[in-house]
Amino acid sequence: MLRGPTAADRMLTAQLFGTTSVAAMLLLAQATDKPALRDVALVFALLAAVTAVAFIRRAWRVREKKHDGN
Repeated sequence: MLRGPTAADRMLTAQLFGTTSVAAMLLLAQATDKPALRDVALVFALLAAVTAVAFIRRAWRVREKKHDGN
């Protein structure tokens, strides 16, 4: 994850790990009948979405700056 060829590859890897952890927490919450784990999983899912949006906004800004300079 830390040595991906591009920033987008590293971000996709982080999103994959995040999605996997959310799924695991939801399964664990169901198996152990602990609704608090479900809440934690939903917070992680929300954080993953916010992180993806922030990454895209940053990458878009960098891309526009490169195109404006040429």
